[in-house]
Amino acid sequence: MENVIQIEKLTKDYGSGRGVFEIDLNIARGEMLGFAGTNGSGKTTTIRNIMGFLKPTSGRVRVLGMESWSHSSEIVKHIGYVPGEISFPDLPTGIAFLKSQAEFLGVSDMTYAEYLIEKLQLDPRASLKRMSKGMKQKTAIVSALMADPEIIILDEPTTGLDPLMRDAFLEIVREEHKRGKTIFMSSHMFNELETTCDRVALIYDGRIANVAVVEKILNPGYKEYKIEFKNQSDYDLFKKLGYEPTRDQPQYCQITVSITPDKLNKLFADLKAYDVKFITEVKFDLEKYFKRVLNREKEINHVQ
Repeated sequence: MENVIQIEKLTKDYGSGRGVFEIDLNIARGEMLGFAGTNGSGKTTTIRNIMGFLKPTSGRVRVLGMESWSHSSEIVKHIGYVPGEISFPDLPTGIAFLKSQAEFLGVSDMTYAEYLIEKLQLDPRASLKRMSKGMKQKTAIVSALMADPEIIILDEPTTGLDPLMRDAFLEIVREEHKRGKTIFMSSHMFNELETTCDRVALIYDGRIANVAVVEKILNPGYKEYKIEFKNQSDYDLFKKLGYEPTRDQPQYCQITVSITPDKLNKLFADLKAYDVKFITEVKFDLEKYFKRVLNREKEINHVQ
């Protein structure tokens, strides 16, 4: 598939270990890629490089085949962008701002904008200066999507939205994705990303730590079970059966094992021979997966 966004060895070095380093990431046409990481990990710096707002120290970013820094004014015509920090021009109301944006973007039919306003329960008559964080966020979202852009870039777009409005926004994003839009969305909330994205990239200390296919994470082809035994001897005997442990807590006589579905009946048959205090399935999600990735990363760095 055609890569709409290509990030090649991108480095933006602010000094003292701050910035992003050697980032390689491609986003295919029609794909929704999530960008996860804590505050300060490099999400916004990466997005600003995609938009062409920053000049890379080295490497390059291309959008629709155009180098971002050199062709920023052309690239932004194809992108609906919600920044992490929203600042509006000196206009009196949300209506005035949206009309100004519509003129700038060449939007004459406001039908979709009106749909978004209703969906997000936005009152655009409010003063821009007096808007709450949530109201500003909704206004920015309408402004970004109203021109039906082929690429959507969202930097922590649900910040300031209450839970109901967050759900409404994510529904809008899923609709845009179904319509074939290419979407890049950063968030520190894993549940938002796993319910909307095809893939999710994790950035840690300015570097890509992992890129995961969401479907494979949520449906990995195996199950994990945590088992606690009532006594040490049964715990020790069970460990000799050769099941693959993913976590071992001998102080509690607990072990977590990973098994494929075809071996599930054998596991429960084997456990009949032991005095089991409890057994529970460990549900796997994106957050747990990335925590393991980061733990491995920290262990490697500690060894080095």
